[in-house]
Amino acid sequence: MLPIICFISITLLFLDFTGTVHAYLGWVAKMQFVPAVFASNVVIALAIVFLTLLFGRFYCSMLCPLGFFQDIVSFKTSFSYKKPRKGFVILRYALLAGFIATALLGGGLVSVLEPYSAYGRIVSQIFGPIYKFGNNLLAYFSEHIGSYAFYSVDVWVKSLTSFVLAILTLVGISIFAYKSGRGYCNTICPVGTFLGLLSKYSFVKLRIDLSKCKHCDLCSKKCISSCIDTEKGKIDYTRCVTCLKCVKACPTKAISYSKPFKKSVQKEAEILSESGAHRRNIFVGSTIAALSCATKLQAGSGDGGLTELKDKKVPNRKRPIVPAGAGSFKHFHDHCLGCQLCASVCPNNVLSNKAYGSTKPNMSYERGYCRPECVKCSEVCPTGAIKPITRAEKSSIQIGCAVWNKDLCIVNTDKVACDLCSRKCPSAAIAMIPPSADAPPDAPKIPMIDTERCIGCGACEHLCPARPHSAIVVEGVEVHRVV
Repeated sequence: MLPIICFISITLLFLDFTGTVHAYLGWVAKMQFVPAVFASNVVIALAIVFLTLLFGRFYCSMLCPLGFFQDIVSFKTSFSYKKPRKGFVILRYALLAGFIATALLGGGLVSVLEPYSAYGRIVSQIFGPIYKFGNNLLAYFSEHIGSYAFYSVDVWVKSLTSFVLAILTLVGISIFAYKSGRGYCNTICPVGTFLGLLSKYSFVKLRIDLSKCKHCDLCSKKCISSCIDTEKGKIDYTRCVTCLKCVKACPTKAISYSKPFKKSVQKEAEILSESGAHRRNIFVGSTIAALSCATKLQAGSGDGGLTELKDKKVPNRKRPIVPAGAGSFKHFHDHCLGCQLCASVCPNNVLSNKAYGSTKPNMSYERGYCRPECVKCSEVCPTGAIKPITRAEKSSIQIGCAVWNKDLCIVNTDKVACDLCSRKCPSAAIAMIPPSADAPPDAPKIPMIDTERCIGCGACEHLCPARPHSAIVVEGVEVHRVV
């Protein structure tokens, strides 16, 4: 039951575009291993390590959404023992070493291979738009019967790079799972490799009583990791994810999930085989519930009635913009896993990675601007790449600074008066001044930006009527500051 709860909860987190689900289920994302490590959540990370040494790879069978997804794909597949090839073993540990190295250096391999981020990318990029289409369909019909329980939202590809990568990941992992069950977990996934090394020394593990084994291979056929060698009576614990399907399949109770026992004490082994899985689920489940409480302790869409601005092109920014709460571009880049959870809940369509072709999101203002009162991205980030901030703090953090281009402004190109950027600036950082000292009193005024007050929210850039590029563009700052 716990794997189903975790799988559905994380899926809903990535599908929900309102951010309300996170208030109830956000703890599930923070229980993921790599996000906990990146967030320096020592309690969660050490708890997973400890429970793995005690019970084996419970994380892969209970908490990992990508693992459960593979189990769904391979539900009707029959397996058999496969001796790991030397090349696959070398690849497995080479990927783990590369993962750790790039994690320390802030490389992109982390977001590509990390299972939570890979699954989040699949849901947000592929299933998210389908979910929104369904919501918009409900909004259309409910509006015609006088109900406004649903509202329409924009459906768009936030990143071609992430979308293509999500499709490749979905197809690749699905084929892998259909043919070899947890083959991805035991060949490519660095989290599975690391936890597999620990589970080799776990206290409670699967054990085979050769005196009872009839070599019927039923356990091997049900083993999603293909790690049970019934001929030799051995189990490859580095690949076993403790799904316990083999225990249920064995007709003679020759395989048990238990602590070490002597061959003479067979009755105890049978009892442990019957109750081991139940006790593990209760203990692990209660521990996770307690840790979620510890994690909590530690731790309006729309455009105001304005006409939607169309045909805006992404400006060629010199410096990317990252959300308030990140602190700096370096901190965000080093801690972000590219799971797209922040982009999924952004109500203003500001967060995407469309502009730079990266798997990690950044900010752009073609479809909206970063409202000073919105802090949803900081509430959902599980890695600490965007740290929690209050609305009061958000309104005074400078994430960028607006730059005016006189050659694009309609005051100069069309000789008409326009003060939209000044009127809509939430921090009153833009003042309208005469174009020159000798300009006539009725001459259209031009904007002057106070760089000490500008917070880089992008309201001016988003609302600027100039086409195809805005005459006023926000450039990111490397280190955020309070204005």
